[in-house]
Amino acid sequence: MNSALWVAKTGLDGQQTRMNTVSNNLANANTTAFKRGRANFEDLMYQNVRQVGGQTTQETQSPSGVSKGTGVRVVSTEKLFSQGNMIQTENPLDMAIEGDGFFEIRMPDGSQAYTRDGSFQLNSEGEIVTSSGYALEPGIQLPPGTEEITIGSDGTVSAKLPGQAETVQLGQIQLTNFINPGGLEARGKNLYMETAASGPPEPGTPGFDGLGDLSQGFLESSNVNVVEELVNMIETQRAYEINSKAIASADQMLQFTNQTL
Repeated sequence: MNSALWVAKTGLDGQQTRMNTVSNNLANANTTAFKRGRANFEDLMYQNVRQVGGQTTQETQSPSGVSKGTGVRVVSTEKLFSQGNMIQTENPLDMAIEGDGFFEIRMPDGSQAYTRDGSFQLNSEGEIVTSSGYALEPGIQLPPGTEEITIGSDGTVSAKLPGQAETVQLGQIQLTNFINPGGLEARGKNLYMETAASGPPEPGTPGFDGLGDLSQGFLESSNVNVVEELVNMIETQRAYEINSKAIASADQMLQFTNQTL
């Protein structure tokens, strides 16, 4: 294949992946605590026709060489964990993390997942669960007839029970952090899984050891900036068009060669 056609083809593939990432960001602009992705590119290996610094005579060296690039590829689609805006809901089970950290979730198979989506609910047994029914870890169960629940900024959960004047402490919500949150694997359903790149989970009390505070009655919105994503979309579209024109130009050059020679 003509090298120009192949290089332009890699550009089309890369821009298509970037467009997929931008589209996913826009599709999740209203998803609670969604973190936007970013496609990172790197250039492919080079073909050195003339080595830079090579001897041109016994006394002189080539100050520059001749190398031909072979294209581009997407090396990663990185998650950016910047803080989203706070939305007040006044739902007592809604929680937002102001700062770093993740809620720990117990999956049905016993494994652990992590999320920043604080839109919790109660299941039939009074346990605090996610919207998909997965239990918050460590588990907290509300007694039947609970009249009022209070969640402190440090995760302390207390409730007012029928016939009691004083509130009763039910437990404490913990947060978990990772040395490299960008290494977490997104699994959908607003959940992330630990990987070798993320490092081991580091649980702790909200508000301490670099972990964020909890805000009851609030939800964290996505960190997607729609205007920025639209600009990224236009940039991607223009880059895709330019690569398409490179393919058309290379094809016209080949056609000219076939017809002329």
